[in-house]
Amino acid sequence: MKIDWAALGSVFGVSLVVTVALVGLFTLGITGLSRHERATAQGGSAALAVTAAYACFAACAAAVAYGIYLIVA
Repeated sequence: MKIDWAALGSVFGVSLVVTVALVGLFTLGITGLSRHERATAQGGSAALAVTAAYACFAACAAAVAYGIYLIVA
């Protein structure tokens, strides 16, 4: 049995980068929602923060759906 270490390292690297990017994107979404709540509590409005948060969550969902598509197809 021969292991292709270069391919294994490549898969590991791509998986690591994508995982960190998705976690960062999800964190930005959570931060946007918390800014909206803070602004609402102070009597203001943060419509841009909510829009950006929903866009981050949509991008996360799209990335997960694409990953599932790659596995199933």
